[in-house]
Amino acid sequence: MTIQNARRLPSSAEMTERLQSWIERFRVTGASIAWMHGDEVATAAAGAINLNTGVDVTQDTLFQIGSITKIYTTTLIMQLVDEGRIELDAPATNYLPELRFGNGTASRTVTIRQLLTHTSGVDGDFFDDFGRGDDCVEKYVAACGNLPEVFPAGTMWSYCNAGFVVLGRIVELMTGMNWDAALKTRILDPIGASHTVTLPEVALLHRTSVGHGFNLSLQIERSPYWNLARAAGPAGATPCATAADLLTFAKVHIDGGVAVGGARVLSEASVRAMQQSQFDLPRVPGEGAAHWGLGWMLFDWDGRRVIGHDGGTIGQLSSLRILPEERFTVAVLTNTTPTGGLLGSRVMRWLFEETLGIEMPARPKPPESPVEMDVRPYAGVYERLGLRVDIAEKDGQLSAKYTGSGALSDLQIDQPPYDLIPVEHGLFVERNPYTGTYAPVTFSGFENGRPRFIEATRVARRVG
Repeated sequence: MTIQNARRLPSSAEMTERLQSWIERFRVTGASIAWMHGDEVATAAAGAINLNTGVDVTQDTLFQIGSITKIYTTTLIMQLVDEGRIELDAPATNYLPELRFGNGTASRTVTIRQLLTHTSGVDGDFFDDFGRGDDCVEKYVAACGNLPEVFPAGTMWSYCNAGFVVLGRIVELMTGMNWDAALKTRILDPIGASHTVTLPEVALLHRTSVGHGFNLSLQIERSPYWNLARAAGPAGATPCATAADLLTFAKVHIDGGVAVGGARVLSEASVRAMQQSQFDLPRVPGEGAAHWGLGWMLFDWDGRRVIGHDGGTIGQLSSLRILPEERFTVAVLTNTTPTGGLLGSRVMRWLFEETLGIEMPARPKPPESPVEMDVRPYAGVYERLGLRVDIAEKDGQLSAKYTGSGALSDLQIDQPPYDLIPVEHGLFVERNPYTGTYAPVTFSGFENGRPRFIEATRVARRVG
């Protein structure tokens, strides 16, 4: 395959120097990155794996990859599609008859495709702990009957972790192995990803990073816990990897389903299907995804289709971006939230520009001139599983107070309110008080001038 717009691939030494500077600039404890153009691979690492110990990050350091794991779970599902054992548009209950959600409607109708594309309508930030046994995913799914339906399946998009645990359980039933074993046997071993693990007792055998966050005094602290419950592993709660191992996995999706050593992991048809748009996301300003594929986030950067996924766990943030037609990939692993996201964005922006001449979209920002609009109808309380959002209005200005609830509430640091600045009807940008950056927030489902939903990756409903 011809590399169309090649400029040059920055060296490891050059990127290490830049990474050290960016870690200080963005206040990140440690980071590891890897990038690949064709068959040429380079890596860089800087900072510490643990603020309290000062142990250096190296290129073989494992970081939690969070929801990037969803692409691995999707790959397992698509293997089963290749084998003729699963149909994407069949109800999930065909393969998991005991599956139940909330009022039962979604249980009967939600399809495999809708679970893969976050359009099931299920309120899915469910992270209860079901122990360390091999039956934890089975127990998790049995408890999904308590998860409410936010909207009818297929009508909206809302990020749903529970849907991927359900998919993980289907993998277990179809393969006769627990999800961790299926991942290792069917993907990690065939592609040679020896530094990708899912269990903490295995991660301890490697140099492994811990998470960090900011307190109300804007000082960095080590996170009080290392990992989430094992049951949510198929959604991204536990897996760890090196940045280089993410490139090893990415090559499967660049090279038509074939691993570096020649093993076929996935059919070419399934690789293509995963990268095709299944749902168009609301058009909002910024560098975020414009569409959703089967598992993959799809980005439109400078007229080119980039695929990828992000991951966030307790104090760790990760990003993977691929331009398949150029065989170009960048992986960024960091151990500080939320500033790791800023560092990841800076690394991506520089490498895509320097190597391919491709510019990422600009970050969202408020309008140059203030928008005059009545913001009072937006005020109110919105809730979803694990989160309450209080939108307050004072003197014509809105602010959003986010309060965690449920299984993750003890892991979250109390946050100050976020300012909401209007862009147009239904669209605002919120200012992160820790980073000073802006992110889009949309409101929808208007009735009598008032929105029923607030959307910022997940959909929350107005209550009261």
